[in-house]
Amino acid sequence: MSGLGITIDARDLVRDFGTKKAPVHAVRGLSLEVRRGELFGLVGPDAGGKTTTMRMIAGLVRPTSGMVRVLGEDPWKGAQKVRDALGLMPQEHSLYGDLSIEENMQFFSKLFCLSRAQYRERRERLLSITRLGAFTARRADALSGGMYKKLALMCALLHQPEVLLMDEPTNGVDPVSRRELWELIYELVDQGMTVLVSTPYMDEASRCHRVALVHQGRVLSEGDPNVLVRDLECPTAEVVGGDREAVHTILASLPEVLASSPAGAQLRVVIAPGASDRVAGAVRVAGASLAPAQPAFEDVFLAKVALAERQAA
Repeated sequence: MSGLGITIDARDLVRDFGTKKAPVHAVRGLSLEVRRGELFGLVGPDAGGKTTTMRMIAGLVRPTSGMVRVLGEDPWKGAQKVRDALGLMPQEHSLYGDLSIEENMQFFSKLFCLSRAQYRERRERLLSITRLGAFTARRADALSGGMYKKLALMCALLHQPEVLLMDEPTNGVDPVSRRELWELIYELVDQGMTVLVSTPYMDEASRCHRVALVHQGRVLSEGDPNVLVRDLECPTAEVVGGDREAVHTILASLPEVLASSPAGAQLRVVIAPGASDRVAGAVRVAGASLAPAQPAFEDVFLAKVALAERQAA
């Protein structure tokens, strides 16, 4: 049984695909706990194991080994209870393109066995918060990316779940729709819903109460994004001046540089602990200098990934 206040409890999850001779290790010993009423982020690049983890939690994919509980229930042994309590918004298109917004909602209401009165009340509320009321006759395959995502969210919420899984909900939508979707997520959490969201975007991750940094099927770090940034032991800096091409070459040759990326006209670097002086001396050869920079959440992820890959090498 999950602990008090724990909505999602996943322990030592492993999921392999392929064959015994040529296995593909999608998830490798992943553990996490999501608390009741929490906005929790699974953060990492594509093919990192986020979607497979979501599917195991939802009871769509059986773990090779490990344990999952949703509200204390096994998604396989207590499948109906979990389905009643869980809403799922998949990353891929999951609606009927030749049906309208109204028809898709009606279809899902019948799947959830809603009465006509329940459907009418929930339909009006969901159309109001998503502002799709004027488009109910439009076919799903004629919707913009943002409108399609809102329709998928409405269908996932029709049965009023306690827990919502959202797999990269803002993938492929415009900036305005992205902001509107996050406003909807905040509203749901404010109402007491538990939301597990996966994202490759570091700015979205920083909006969550807690996050798990996922890479190659493993959790590299977990916690409050602000605390993870505060506790980052790797210095961050901007490389100022110098010959850009020469600086690039120097940084690429230094094992002390964990990551480098453009930052406007400058280069931003994440440096191994205790190695700032060596990096500063190296870029000085190219006429550049290091200026200390405030760490950001993206720096945390880049540092954790680089250190994990070096340990695995």
